[in-house]
Amino acid sequence: QVQLVESGGGLVQAGGSLRLSCAASGRTFSTYTMGWFRQAPGKEREFVAAIYYYGGRTSYADSVKGRFTISRDNAKNTVYLQMNSLKPEDTAVYYCAADRTPGPIQLVVYEYDYWGQGTQVTVSS
Repeated sequence: QVQLVESGGGLVQAGGSLRLSCAASGRTFSTYTMGWFRQAPGKEREFVAAIYYYGGRTSYADSVKGRFTISRDNAKNTVYLQMNSLKPEDTAVYYCAADRTPGPIQLVVYEYDYWGQGTQVTVSS
């Protein structure tokens, strides 16, 4: 079972940037689709971005498209989420997730097999 550990969260002002990292254990990381999800207070966990195992395909939620960029470095077993032009509504706990099943990129929580503990992102106005 792969272990995922997120880092890079924090408190930033609106318009600022953060870069989240997710470090994965094991050599099977390079075969997994990786995703980022977030959960704001009182809300359901929602899809943010995902990247295919080889990095050639990505998907983004409409709310973050043009502002967030997902990337991965398979040699380092790490996936990243670069977040620019942050807004207060981006405030949430951000989770890294792995989908081990071959196929299209999935955008729903239940399709992912492994999850990190989350990292808090707070954007002040």
